[in-house]
Parts: sequence; structure tokens; C-alpha cells
Amino acid sequence: MDNFKRLLPPLSSLVPFEAAARLESFSKASEELHLTQAAISKQIRSLEEFLGVALFIRRNRAVFLTAAGVEFRDAVRTAFLGIASRAEDLKKGRDNSEVILVAQLCEAFYWLIPNIPLLHKKYPDIEVRLNASTQPITETAEKFDIAIQTSGRAFGDHTALFTLSDEVFPVCSPRYLASFATQPPSLEDLADLPLLHHVAVPQDWSTWSDWLSEFRIKTGEPKGKFFDSYPVMMQACVEGFGFALGWRRTSEKMLVSGELVRPFSESVHLPEALSVYKWRDTNLSPPARQLLDWLKSSFSD
Repeated sequence: MDNFKRLLPPLSSLVPFEAAARLESFSKASEELHLTQAAISKQIRSLEEFLGVALFIRRNRAVFLTAAGVEFRDAVRTAFLGIASRAEDLKKGRDNSEVILVAQLCEAFYWLIPNIPLLHKKYPDIEVRLNASTQPITETAEKFDIAIQTSGRAFGDHTALFTLSDEVFPVCSPRYLASFATQPPSLEDLADLPLLHHVAVPQDWSTWSDWLSEFRIKTGEPKGKFFDSYPVMMQACVEGFGFALGWRRTSEKMLVSGELVRPFSESVHLPEALSVYKWRDTNLSPPARQLLDWLKSSFSD
């Protein structure tokens, strides 16, 4: 491959091809690249002649990728993304030891930040930049290395790497539980109590109705207090506002400290609760791979 240049197609044809393949339109590609449609067509025809295969099926004013076109589109896109990613790093002068980790606000606040010192102890040269977000990673404009979010959330064309389990169970403050001194509530009682609810749009988190239905407990119209922020809801729970659904990874520290208690032994195990992604098809840096190894080895239970 030392003389790889002779194996490459005309480089001037790759950008028009990528645009036409992505947009499935020569006219839209011409608008995007500020070239004439004839120029786009000529460049793609030159590319097809070089490769000896048809990349598009042309029908009237519409074009469709052939099977070979789909394969070549993916190869060109991967190469372009790799070049763009490295160019961005060079422009920003990014430290090679830095890893950008995107996580949902609750996981970042309650789970990752308390455990990052353990990562640094094992890999002291890694510099983690933790970006917390309430939006799915499809809304993340800045490039990341690794992202963690609830498995049900949209992830677009980012690459899923592996999943992490979790479990969900009711929690409350010791003070709130003590308010039921005469008769501690049963699991069935929860369906009729004012509860603390985390509301997401779309609702890609477990709800009280979901959780109680696992134990064949029917619920009516949800009542209680509603929060669009999981950390705010959990703080309200700590302050004694009521019962909340606690995720093990995010409530564990508060349970250990005694801020919260588990009034019931029942829990719902979610084997694929969280998903870990990398940015599209880019290659991971050695520090990013170390972060992944740490996540797998430390939190795979």
C-alpha cells in the first residue's frame, strides 16, 4: 500500500459523491456544494468509470444508490469523518490525554463524579472532561469521545458499544418513612399515595405505573408532585416530600449515607438500562479506550 495514490479514485469526485449519496439527489448536492448539476453528474460518472461499477440508478429525475454505492458511501463517509475529527482536534490543540465524556445529568452528578477519582487512580494520565446534559445525544453539537444515556433515548448515527445494567426501586427519606409510624405502607398502598414523578419528553424513563405493573399492581391517574429534573426530584425525596423511584447507580451514595432508605425489598432489574456510545464511526484514542475498559470492569454488574 506504499503506492496507495494509484489506487485512489479522483479525489475531486469524492465530495460530490458523498453529498449526492447522502442527499440522494444530484440537484440537492449541486445546491449544497454550489456547483452545477452537470458538474456533479460529470464527477460521479468519472468516479463510476474509475471503479468500474454503477453507484447510482438513474430514473427520470430521481437517483438511487446501488448496493455498491451504499458500500462505497459508507467507506467514504467513515474516511471523511476520521479526517474531520482529527482536523478538529488539531485546530483546537486538544490534549491527547483528554477524553470528553457526555452523560445524563443524573448519572453525571450522582454516579460518575463520585467515581472519577477511582478512574484517575487507575489511569492517572487520563484527563476526563465530563459534560452533563438533559438532552439525548442526538442533540449534542460538540463532539464527544464517549457518551452514556438511558438505552431508550434517541442516539442517531452514533455507534453503540455496550450496555450497563441497573435496577429501580422505591426510596424515601427516613423522616418521611417515620411519618407512617402507626402503619408502614405496603407495596400495594403506593398506588394510592401521592408519589414523586420524573417526567421526560419523550418518556424514556421508568414510571411509577411501569414499576408497579411489574408486581401486578394497577394504578389510576398518577398523583403527587411532578419534576422535569431527576436531581431536583431526588432532592425533594431527601427533604421528605414522598416516595421516588431510585435507580441503584444514582441513589446508591444517598442510601449509604442514610439520606435515603429503601422501604421495600422489591426492585426491577434492567439488564440494558444504560447504553454507552462513541461519536459516530470515529476511531477511539488510547485514553478513550482506557475509559471504556474502566466502565466495563467497574460497572458491568
